[in-house]
Amino acid sequence: MNPRFRNVRRIGPVQVASYLSRGRNRHLAACTAPNCDFSAEYDSRAAAELAARTHRCKA
Repeated sequence: MNPRFRNVRRIGPVQVASYLSRGRNRHLAACTAPNCDFSAEYDSRAAAELAARTHRCKA
């Protein structure tokens, strides 16, 4: 089953979103720049947003 993303926010080239996984809220940060493979899951929204703010693309 695909997750249903909610509360999607863009911080620079990184999108931060929340979703429900196995009854728990999870948060994802993923870079949308071409040839950048950054993405990570976090337990808190604050951690995902911090990762988005401090991300530097290698591409």
